[in-house]
Amino acid sequence: MSEQSKPPIAKKEPKITEIHGHELKDDYFWLRFKENQEVIDYLTAENDHTKVKTKHLDAFTDELFIEMKNRIKEDDESVPYKYKDYFYYNRDVKGKEYKIYCRKHLSLDAEEEILLDINELAKDYEYYKLRTFKISPNQNLLAYSIDNTGYEKFIMQIKDLETGETYAPGIENIGWNFEWADDTVIFYNIRDEAQRPYMLKRHIIGNPSERDTIIFEEKDIERRVSVWKSKDHKFLFMNSESTLSSEIHFIDLNRPLGEFEIFYPREEVHEYFITHKDGYFYIVTNSDDSINFKLLRTPIENIANDNWEEILPHDGDVRLQWTEAFENFLVIYKREEGLPKVDIFYEKGDERNHTIELPESVYGVWSGPNHEYSSDFVRLGYTSLITPMSTYDYDVSTKELELKKQEEVKNYKKEEYVTERRFITARDGAKVPISIVHRKDISTPAPTYLYGYGSYGVNMDPYFSSSILSLTDRGIIYVIAHIRGGGELGRPWYEDGKLLKKKNTFYDFIDSAKYLIEENMTTKDKLTIAGGSAGGLLVGAAVTIEPNLFRYVVARVPFVDVINTMLDASIPLTAQEWKEWGDPKDKENFEYMLSYSPYDNVQAIDYPHMLVTTGLNDPRVAFWEPAKFVAKLRVLKTDGNELLLKTNMGAGHHGASGRYEYLKETAFIYANVLDKMGLVKE
Repeated sequence: MSEQSKPPIAKKEPKITEIHGHELKDDYFWLRFKENQEVIDYLTAENDHTKVKTKHLDAFTDELFIEMKNRIKEDDESVPYKYKDYFYYNRDVKGKEYKIYCRKHLSLDAEEEILLDINELAKDYEYYKLRTFKISPNQNLLAYSIDNTGYEKFIMQIKDLETGETYAPGIENIGWNFEWADDTVIFYNIRDEAQRPYMLKRHIIGNPSERDTIIFEEKDIERRVSVWKSKDHKFLFMNSESTLSSEIHFIDLNRPLGEFEIFYPREEVHEYFITHKDGYFYIVTNSDDSINFKLLRTPIENIANDNWEEILPHDGDVRLQWTEAFENFLVIYKREEGLPKVDIFYEKGDERNHTIELPESVYGVWSGPNHEYSSDFVRLGYTSLITPMSTYDYDVSTKELELKKQEEVKNYKKEEYVTERRFITARDGAKVPISIVHRKDISTPAPTYLYGYGSYGVNMDPYFSSSILSLTDRGIIYVIAHIRGGGELGRPWYEDGKLLKKKNTFYDFIDSAKYLIEENMTTKDKLTIAGGSAGGLLVGAAVTIEPNLFRYVVARVPFVDVINTMLDASIPLTAQEWKEWGDPKDKENFEYMLSYSPYDNVQAIDYPHMLVTTGLNDPRVAFWEPAKFVAKLRVLKTDGNELLLKTNMGAGHHGASGRYEYLKETAFIYANVLDKMGLVKE
C-alpha cells in the first residue's frame, strides 16, 4: 500500500483573459515562471509527494529496471554502413549510458577509429543528447550538434578528424539540421526566441561564426526553415514550410557561394518535396487536389510548373510520402491499407518496378542509412509488435531481403506471443485500425494498456519494445489505436482529425476502449490509457470526456492547456501550429478548442488514478501545462484516487538522455501501471 502524504496545493493567482465574450480564469498562470523559486518549490513538493506515494514500489521498480536491462544486449554494435572509403557504425559498452561513434577505413577488419565518445562529452552534464552527425565530403571533418539541457538549443561543433581538434567555440542556437556543401562550406539554420528555425546561414570553415552569411530569413512566424542535400551531392535544398505550405529553394553545389533559386513559390495550401536524379527534379506534391500526393518530374534546365511531367498519378487509396534517389532507381515510400510500403521504381511502365515483399502482415518499415548513391542495395529498418528491431539490406536486382542484424532480446521467445490488427467501428462509422499484442496463454478479460497519439499526420506504426515485455509477461494486453489525426490511412485520415474535426481523434480513442470492453478483452477496472505530448492531450481529453471509462491514466509531457498556449505566440511552436489546432483568435476555432481543452474542462467530479510527467526544460510542451492541469485537478476532483505529478528537473520533452536512466523512467511508470492493475505481488 502507498504511504500517506498530504498532496501540495498550489496557490491561486487568477489571471483573467477576456476573449469572444468569454472570461477565462487561469488560477495557476504563475506556474510558468521557473525563475520564481516558488515554482521550483511547488514542483519539488509534487515530486516529494510522488516519492512518498510510490515508496512501496521502490523495490519493484528496481526489479523492473534490472529485468529491462537484462533483456538488452549491453555490449552491442550497429550494422556498419559504407560511405565512400569508410565503414561507419556506433557501439554501446556495458555500464555506459551513451553510444560511441566509430569508423574503419576500407575494411571491417581495419583498426577502429573513435570519432565521438558521447560518454566523455557528457560526463559533466545531467543531460546530453547528440542530434545530428555529418561527415564532410572528404571525410576529414565531422560536424555534429548536441543538446546539453533538454531544451533543444543545439550547439554545432566541428571536429578535425585528422588532428582530433574540435574548433572552439561551437555555433550556438542552431536548428534541427545542417548540411555540408563541400569540404569548406556548411549551411545551417538558426532559431528565434520562440525556438523557430527561421534563418539559413552559411559558414566557411576557419572563419568565426560572427562572419557567417545570412542566406535567407523567414519573417512569417508560422513557417520554419530546414535544409537537406540530394543523395548524389549535386544540389542543396532549403524549405521554408508551414503545416500546409512549402517553398523550396535550391543551389548547385558546384557553386556553394552562389545564389539560391526558388523552385516553386509558396502558396497558401501546397506542400511539396523534391529530390534530384539524372538531371531531373522529382516532385512529391499535393497540387491540383491530390490529397494523397503524386509524383512529377521536371528537367533542371526548365523547372516551370507547366513543364512538370506526371510519373505516378494521384491515388485516393495510397498516400505517397517521399522518394529516395539512387543512381539506377528511385525508392518510393508510401502507405496503403494502413501499412507502410516500399517500392522500387525505374521508369513509368518499366517491368522492373515492384513493391518490396516484407516478412509479416503487420509491421513498421523505414529507410536506413543509405549513403551510397551508386549502390544496388537499399538498407531498411523493420519491426513489428513481436519482431525486434531489425536491419535489412534489400538487393534490388534479385529482390532478396538479407537480414543483417536483429536486436538481441534475452529471455524472449517470439512464438509465445501473438499480434493482430483489428478494425473497430467508430461512432460515425469510420473503421479505425488497432494493433494488439499479448502472450498466447492469456485469459480474458485481462488488464489492458491502450496507447495512442493521433496528431500531425504521424504514423504510429506497430513497433517492438523489449520494455513492453514487462507488461505483457505479467498478463497485460498491449494495444495501439491508429486514430484519426495520424497518417496511417493516408492524408484524409489526418485531415479528418485536426482543426474543427479534432474531436474525431478523441472519439476514435474512446470508441477503441469501448470496443475492447465490449469484446470482453478487458473491463473498465482493468484499463489503462497512455499517451505523450499530443498523445497526452489525447488521454487528457478522453478522461475529461469519459472519466468513468478507465482505471488509470498515464499522461507523459501532455499538451493539455490548449487555449492559453495557442493564444501565446511567444511560446515555442505555437504560431507554427495554428494550422494544426486552430488559432483561438478566430471565434469558431476558439469555441471548438475550448470544448475539448483538458485544462479548461476539469470539473468537480470523480476521475481515475492518474500519473502525469513533465520535464522542466521541455521546449515543446512547457512544464507548466502538466503542472497546472494537476493543480486544478487537485482542488476540483471529488474522488480519493491517486493523482501524481513527476517532473524531471534536468531534462526536456523526451525524458532522460542516457539509456539506463531512460529505462529507469520507464520502469517507474510501468511499476505504477502494474500496481494499479493489481499485478504487483506484496
